[in-house]
Amino acid sequence: MTQELAQDILTRAMTAGLTVTTAESCTGGMVAAAITDIAGSSNIFERGVVTYSNAAKVDLLSVRPATLEAHGAVSEEVAAEMAEGARSRAGAGLAVSVSGIAGPGGSAHKPEGRVCFGLASAAGTQTETVEFGALGRAQVRAAATRHALTLLRNALP
Repeated sequence: MTQELAQDILTRAMTAGLTVTTAESCTGGMVAAAITDIAGSSNIFERGVVTYSNAAKVDLLSVRPATLEAHGAVSEEVAAEMAEGARSRAGAGLAVSVSGIAGPGGSAHKPEGRVCFGLASAAGTQTETVEFGALGRAQVRAAATRHALTLLRNALP
């Protein structure tokens, strides 16, 4: 399914003349890998960034330390700043971000399987949180990757 989504992203982005970029935490580059697995992806994808630590989010994506302190890395506020920072730094038309608790573990406040997404474009930034549940680390990461790709695809004309 990720291959079909990535192919559709490539086709739609090329038709629209848009570039896309990614900012990932819990998926560790899986979204970027899915896109770049498709031949011709260099036409629409220049870069993606994996910012696993808070320091990396600040240094590479301009996430504000105050946002991290107030909301934590797994929050829609941080996902928004990640997407906006990635889009700005890459000069891309569209950016998606992913930050979540892949597991094992989590807490009552931020359970395993909670993933926050950001999508930044010229029209603005939108965010959402998806509760995938305690599916196990690999399954949460795979589900988050598919969801991020779906967000990108649906944002393209």
